[in-house]
Amino acid sequence: MTTTELLRKLRDTGDPQLREYFIRQQEGLVRHVAKDYVDSGEPVEDLVSVGMIGLINAVDRFDPDRGVKFATFAVPTIRGEIRRYFRDHTWAIRVPRRIQELSLRAREAQEEWALRRGRAPTYSELAQVLNVTPEDLVEALEVGRQYESVSLESTAEDDLEDRPTAADRAGEEDRELEALPQRDQLVRALRRLQPRERVVIILRYFHDLSQQEVGKRLGVSQMHVSRLQHQALRNLRKILGPTQD
Repeated sequence: MTTTELLRKLRDTGDPQLREYFIRQQEGLVRHVAKDYVDSGEPVEDLVSVGMIGLINAVDRFDPDRGVKFATFAVPTIRGEIRRYFRDHTWAIRVPRRIQELSLRAREAQEEWALRRGRAPTYSELAQVLNVTPEDLVEALEVGRQYESVSLESTAEDDLEDRPTAADRAGEEDRELEALPQRDQLVRALRRLQPRERVVIILRYFHDLSQQEVGKRLGVSQMHVSRLQHQALRNLRKILGPTQD
């Protein structure tokens, strides 16, 4: 079964086990992208964990009928998530000007195509109109999506921060996180978790994001993040064995 066929089956069935299997199979793609940023000084495993967020989003958003390979779609999404990580940590990862300009051209071409034909163009059709490669097109569209996301986040950021959830106020999850072992031991154990569980722990434990912030990154509710975190912590305890209370 090809990657596209597998993703089409995933779209049609929504099988969670198939989804987790596919995400694990594609982790090598994330590592390939993360290697482009090794000179940043950030631990590679941290970059991989951040990139996994992009991979998960790519799996959830990919349309196998749009005429583009999954890797072509996923790489810019993974790269965009890593760039946002650096942006949030005051690093400057500059988007090439040609990609910025292509992002604007692509948006205009999409709208014009939809008006004339009554439907959205496929990636292949849009790339042909703009005379660019599908890879550059998808990266440009991802840049545009990231920019819109940043704008929306900055507009609502203060309101969100002023509204902690009951779980955040109780602090139970935070105490559980504080009880985790030292970083090196934890990193080894994290590799054995399911992808989403690993991402949640990385963002909560290593990057100090709130459950609301993690939910925004993953496109899920704070309640779902809480469930994932509890599940991840239970699995970590099993992997690590007895720990101090």
